[in-house]
Amino acid sequence: MVCDCLVELEHVFIDKTFTYKVPLKYQDKIKVGMKATLPFGKQVLEGFILKIENSSNQENLKEIIDLDDTVILDDELLELGKFIKKTTLSTLMSAYQAMLPLAVKAKKKVHINKKYEQYITLNENFEIDKLKLNDKQKKIIELLKKDKVIKKELLNLISPSSVKTLIKNNVIIESKNELYRLNQKEVEYKPFKLNESQEKVYKEVIDNLDKTITYLLYGVTGSGKTNVYMEIIDKVIKNGKAAIVLVPEISLTPQIISRFSSKFKDRVAVLHSGLSTGEKYDEWRKIKEGKVEVVVGARSAIFAPLKNIGVIIIDEEHSQTYKQENTPKYNAIDIAKERSKYHKCPLILGSATPSLESYARALKGVYHLLELTNRYNNKPVPKAEIIDMNKEFKKSNGYLSKPLIDEITKTIEKDEQVILFLNRRGYSNFITCPSCGSTLKCPNCDITLTYHKTSNMLRCHYCGYAEKKQDLCPKCHEELRDFGIGTEKVEENLKELIPQAKVLRMDIDTTTKKNSHEEIINKFLNKEANILLGTQMIAKGLDFPSVTLVGVINADISLNFPDFRASETTFQLLNQVSGRSGRGDKEGKVLIQTFNKDHYAIKYSIDNNYIGFFNEEMKIRRSLGYPPYYYICQLRIVSKDYKKASDTSIKIANYLKDNLKETILGPSLANIFKINNKYRFQILIKYKDINNIIGITTKLQEHFFNNNDIKLEIDFNPIKL
Repeated sequence: MVCDCLVELEHVFIDKTFTYKVPLKYQDKIKVGMKATLPFGKQVLEGFILKIENSSNQENLKEIIDLDDTVILDDELLELGKFIKKTTLSTLMSAYQAMLPLAVKAKKKVHINKKYEQYITLNENFEIDKLKLNDKQKKIIELLKKDKVIKKELLNLISPSSVKTLIKNNVIIESKNELYRLNQKEVEYKPFKLNESQEKVYKEVIDNLDKTITYLLYGVTGSGKTNVYMEIIDKVIKNGKAAIVLVPEISLTPQIISRFSSKFKDRVAVLHSGLSTGEKYDEWRKIKEGKVEVVVGARSAIFAPLKNIGVIIIDEEHSQTYKQENTPKYNAIDIAKERSKYHKCPLILGSATPSLESYARALKGVYHLLELTNRYNNKPVPKAEIIDMNKEFKKSNGYLSKPLIDEITKTIEKDEQVILFLNRRGYSNFITCPSCGSTLKCPNCDITLTYHKTSNMLRCHYCGYAEKKQDLCPKCHEELRDFGIGTEKVEENLKELIPQAKVLRMDIDTTTKKNSHEEIINKFLNKEANILLGTQMIAKGLDFPSVTLVGVINADISLNFPDFRASETTFQLLNQVSGRSGRGDKEGKVLIQTFNKDHYAIKYSIDNNYIGFFNEEMKIRRSLGYPPYYYICQLRIVSKDYKKASDTSIKIANYLKDNLKETILGPSLANIFKINNKYRFQILIKYKDINNIIGITTKLQEHFFNNNDIKLEIDFNPIKL
């Protein structure tokens, strides 16, 4: 017997199987999809078994060294890996590795232990009177007669040696149960009744649970999309099937997991990057072993090894976080569509601000459009007002205008809560010299350093470079000043301007510790603070009944990105964060500070007018030939040598223009031209049929894969340009 194995090396020229002999001891247990330890040249590697056959020709073949006893990749995931390889031009091994937690990847020297809890019971068949027992042994036996089963660690507190002796003499029996590292807190379930609109959506989906249909659920913020999801999942479970629910941010998982766990108890598993390696392993095995029916998580949870999926739900489907930026550059929505086909089940894409591509597909009938146009119980959408910072900036205290400060103060005095949104972390954007104009930049990247006051450090948010803040300009020795604003500076200003403010800050800098998202959210829910200040991680999905005011400190940040999606991103963020206000019994209010009050993205967000924004933005996309009218493929040329990067990008662009009929843009400098001492150029291909460009892009990738001087990155339908 022989088998074909894919080894753990993720290299384009090793992106093929190698044949091994199967030792007699493994021939009865070996299965496709198992992980094996393999000799490979002078190395010992791990790999996946992709094919098994009986063959008499085993000459010169090496033998498998060891074999896992679990099928890691079932038939569906094996095919899914091939789909990812084809659509992202990744290697097959990198596709498979992306699906799995570290503990089960094909990766040499990685071993995660299962965690067990040991229990002691009394051997009822043993005649205890025959033994001479000391006082501690007698105490242990008396306790076991009373409680029947006791944790070994508790009995060890009396005397570990006595426990050991009693086990050895078979007086007591030791057993062990697996202990999962992640345990959800028990939350009281609060029943709800679907309203007429929700009931209509629910009925449409459950009438088609055995069909491959992609639904776009366009529901305004606060319309109760999660309630609908839960009822659909309840029906799916009663049908004997399982569900996957994706959320875009780790910050959303504590609240949504709490809601799902309250209804579905221990039948819920969680998968996201905030879990430890051991926790991910435990959750993955619970799913694999069929111990749960609901999987909730971020992007990678789409690969959950469920056997019988009845529905897949992707909440906040417009979010950019569903696209993986590292190889393989997959989009979770594309993976969900493939799994929906395989299991013949519906896929629900939910959002209050669907991506233009999704809404356009819904209008064309590619997706089936479902709508929730009103808030649950017909609560009013919060009133939004613009604060024109062109007028307010000079008379305001920094970046916080007087109208915003006044409204925050009033809200706090009424014992209500405030959310303040600023999509920029740190204390200030940059440090510069007002005398000579020089700006402190990262020595490795083409970007200014951000000042973080709490650590008194200047940091690069791209390569991680950090240095102590200097007081004097290194060029002219005049005093340096910090300009711009980040969440850290706003927090300081709030405490100065509003002494009664109790501020919680939620950004990457305050959520580095494990469970920090959950701790901040719970503190705010428990009203230990009256202001939650944060970046985009607070903009979506969170539900705080006491929040009646949302303030947007600078609506223009995302507008200024050099990206064709800048207006769409701005509209989505403003609409989503506005939706955090007035979700309880009291009416909500939204104040948006901006220097661009007449920009259509801001004007339509004030009116909560998605359709108006969609129509306006689609005109621009049509005239410029951007998605959804065309697809985009981005080729990025990266090198430590500027000239090599520049010359190569010109050659690639010319090659594409000579061999493709599609529109080729570039080469041009990437938006951030230098990161980590590597220069970056980019070329864009606008296309309508991927089959027209897949052959050429594959050839280019193979040509440059082994090039040590030039790295070519290819990304189909990139989220960021």
